[in-house]
Amino acid sequence: MAKKISSISISGELTLNMHSLNNEGGEGNQILTRQVTIVDEQGREHTVTGISGDMFKHIHAKHLINYCVENKLPISDLSKIASPDRISAIQLNSAITKEKEHVKQEDIVDAMIKTCTITDIHGVLMTGDVKGIKNTPKKSVIEFGWLIGIPEKNTTDSYFHSKNAPNGNPVPFNRPANSGQYAFVCNIETFRIGLNEQNRKYANVYRTKRYKAALQALLNSFINPQGAMTSSQKPHITDFKGVLTYSEKMIPAPTISAINPDYKKEIKTITENLNKIESGAITETEFNGLGELSAIFTDLMQDEPYKLS
Repeated sequence: MAKKISSISISGELTLNMHSLNNEGGEGNQILTRQVTIVDEQGREHTVTGISGDMFKHIHAKHLINYCVENKLPISDLSKIASPDRISAIQLNSAITKEKEHVKQEDIVDAMIKTCTITDIHGVLMTGDVKGIKNTPKKSVIEFGWLIGIPEKNTTDSYFHSKNAPNGNPVPFNRPANSGQYAFVCNIETFRIGLNEQNRKYANVYRTKRYKAALQALLNSFINPQGAMTSSQKPHITDFKGVLTYSEKMIPAPTISAINPDYKKEIKTITENLNKIESGAITETEFNGLGELSAIFTDLMQDEPYKLS
């Protein structure tokens, strides 16, 4: 019997070698790698390489677009071309049949959800004029944290390249390549797939198909991350280990960052305590490698998204 999954969280250590998925622009002939300063569980500062959650959200969106097109899930014209605007006011105005004076924000959100799977899963802030209403938000169902280099387990280097200018002279430049173990966290509130939070009602869409699409796109994102410079610096993914938790109640699936070396133990303890509060609410599963993670995803894709009563 299929389980009803309300949320899924992943906390893990993703090992990437020789990648340049996220950069901060350039200075002269030097491309600058993205670095962040963090504080560990002991309160000590570390400057490490990082990949923004925006980048991984973009990677997930691209895989989700391909899945939706291939499996004929509804998708807006702008989402088909991977536009960050997701959906246009013109398309929404056409989708809403009510007269202008009777339209509410909940009608716009309903049209967003029905028209576009990407907008439903990834959210949007509609700033255009839809039947006289502006600034209509649709919150994302999936959330990504930064991929943060684990202190003392990441490094960056710069490599010399050159290209020929039109006059035949070589143009030198330096390109970064990063390697290390990265703390990864993400969460999917699967109960919110198809949910119009303006009126707390579900739009008339195939929620289970969208649930499977979101999970397949997430798995694809680990298998084939499509960030910056991947045409010539495809990341060498050598390992991904961590903990996946899922909830069958309205208690959120817990996550703790792998920046804390005891994150697995912490998640296990939290899971045990949450299940004392509400029996059987949370399931916690460790994985060692993408092979084991793919098996967990395969099982989860046989289930269904939880529905608020």
